[in-house]
Amino acid sequence: MSRLLKDSDDRRHMRRAIALAWKGRDSVAPNPMVGAVVVREGRVVGEGFHREPGQDHAEVLALRAAGDQARGATLYVNLEPCCHLDKRTPPCTEAIVRAGIGRVVVSQKDPNPRVFGRGIEALRSHRIEVSEGLFESESFEQNRGFASLITQGRPFVTLKGAMSLDGKIATASGDSQWISGARSLSYAHRLRCDHDAILVGIRTAMKDDPRLTSRLKGTKNHQPARVVLDSAGRLDPASRLFSEEGGGPVFLAVGPQAPEDSLRRLEGSGARLLRLPETRPGEVDLSALMAALAKEGLLTLLVEGGARVNASFLAAGLVDRIRVVLAPLVIGGSDAIGWIGGASPPVLDRARRLPGFSVIRRLGDDLLVGADLWGPGSLPAKRGESTGAAETHF
Repeated sequence: MSRLLKDSDDRRHMRRAIALAWKGRDSVAPNPMVGAVVVREGRVVGEGFHREPGQDHAEVLALRAAGDQARGATLYVNLEPCCHLDKRTPPCTEAIVRAGIGRVVVSQKDPNPRVFGRGIEALRSHRIEVSEGLFESESFEQNRGFASLITQGRPFVTLKGAMSLDGKIATASGDSQWISGARSLSYAHRLRCDHDAILVGIRTAMKDDPRLTSRLKGTKNHQPARVVLDSAGRLDPASRLFSEEGGGPVFLAVGPQAPEDSLRRLEGSGARLLRLPETRPGEVDLSALMAALAKEGLLTLLVEGGARVNASFLAAGLVDRIRVVLAPLVIGGSDAIGWIGGASPPVLDRARRLPGFSVIRRLGDDLLVGADLWGPGSLPAKRGESTGAAETHF
């Protein structure tokens, strides 16, 4: 087989493994999404994907489907096969060796510091050929929530916004619809579709009465859970979050002083309460919120906050990615609302300069810019160490 044809086949089969992995999106957390394909002499003889924690891994299912045809075959998997013992299922590397697989193509190393690279080493120690890195960025995107949980101990957070060229998100009266154009709005709905949950503050929820749903045209939308920072339990039980169908579950992050009668009414409307401590009166502990969302299996969070919420997430060091749409619009006025609230630093040397900043693309008349504060280059934590946040995975 020519090298060119081999590369083409590798790409095709890895894309299939990644597509299979997505089938576990709503059921595998806190585990990663994993898909596997076994190919013998150019023909697919086995497939599998991880369905739920505690159940067989994708590799085991694919090898079982392949049976005796796995001997000498190639296994494609989007995440490095596991090799450690402190989990509920046996190491996949042992199953691969027993099946007689001749070659393994891995897209991404497992970000778990206890595994990172060791699964690949284990396979090579048994004279199995291993190729790695094919579609690595796509695989990281697919499991960025798991990677964040296992190494940072919390969900992966994207801070999103749309602002004028002078950095404003609304006029002094609060009018903000719409700063950006149609293509940017479509992109915003794509972001929602790409996250497990979307978060806003209570002021946004009360002023705009949003649905917080993904409404992409011509495609089936994944609906994120909706999270509202509502320390005092002020959300209207008749909010569109509850009254209109089609969205994900609604979680309210409430503080210890929220009136119980208000909370009962909100629960009656369908709210799921996350009772959290406060860092100061009226502000729930965001770190405690991250832990609560992870417990609910929500490992990627899109923050669509106002200036105050945005500032709180940045100050807490909870932002991994920033995506901002710049519109060809000048609002002006010292009383207009900026994208980041709070107090400014006394000198520029104390301002935060963002790493990974880039101009991503044009969106009609708008410009999409972003910064990646945490990503594949941040992996792994020190090898052999773990945050302990996902010790129950697999």
